[in-house]
Amino acid sequence: MLVTSVCIRKANSSDVEAIVRLSNAGGPDGKPRLELPDLLPESYIRTFELISADPNHLLMVAELDRRVIGTFHMTFLYYLAGAGRPDAQIEAIHVAASHRRQGLGTKMLQWAIQEARRRECRRIQLTTDKRRAEAHAFYRKLGFKFSHEGAKLYF
Repeated sequence: MLVTSVCIRKANSSDVEAIVRLSNAGGPDGKPRLELPDLLPESYIRTFELISADPNHLLMVAELDRRVIGTFHMTFLYYLAGAGRPDAQIEAIHVAASHRRQGLGTKMLQWAIQEARRRECRRIQLTTDKRRAEAHAFYRKLGFKFSHEGAKLYF
């Protein structure tokens, strides 16, 4: 069944718990990323407030029947190499397990691509875990090219 009546909107503070739990639900190996407490630490709200206050960040949710079923985070990055045009970075793309393979990820990314074009970005980019072959196929289907190799240094 395809998700058709979903609302993609900017997240508000009442969405923080749903976003955190959705983002944590399934890492690349299908297991939760962290053991989350019943009551989330205040640091999540503080971070949400920082994100919300910055016009170069969009933390978005996909809502169906007043329930958050998807989320993604867009950041607009400026480089001198970009000749004044920003790049859109999209990360933390998550869809509730109960709503996967119903077109929600496509709707979210189409929204993000449209917003990047509206802001006259020169490109939209994302990172994805190398173990997520299905996600890679999904991104290719939407026109993404795997043109660069990334690296991370964890602290």
